[in-house]
Amino acid sequence: MGRKVRVEEDAAIDMTPMLDIVFIMLIFFIVTTVFVKEAGVDVNKPNGDLAVMPKNANIFIGVTEDGKVWMDKRQIDADSVRANLERLMAEQPSDIIIIQADKKAEHGLVVEVMDQIKSAGIDRISIATAGS
Repeated sequence: MGRKVRVEEDAAIDMTPMLDIVFIMLIFFIVTTVFVKEAGVDVNKPNGDLAVMPKNANIFIGVTEDGKVWMDKRQIDADSVRANLERLMAEQPSDIIIIQADKKAEHGLVVEVMDQIKSAGIDRISIATAGS
């Protein structure tokens, strides 16, 4: 009489849409990540009680007490701050630069670094203190 034919189907979940979403999220997080360019040197910063660290600062320039300027974890000349800063700004734009000057650093060298930053077209410069 009537025969029952049983067809077995393989039930499988298609993983392609989930993988697409995971890769899109990964690309989004990579693109929106902010990389901080540290100076690469530890200095004894002067004390400051009312200092506030800007949240969007991501480029730091260090000035040591013996007159060395550090930027992006390497020592540079004070005259080449502008060129290095323009290169870093091309990679990741920033509207504020933090100078981490040692409290025994020469005032003239710090002003020279500030002039180099201004000549690169950046008006917002902040001096890091021990309180920030």
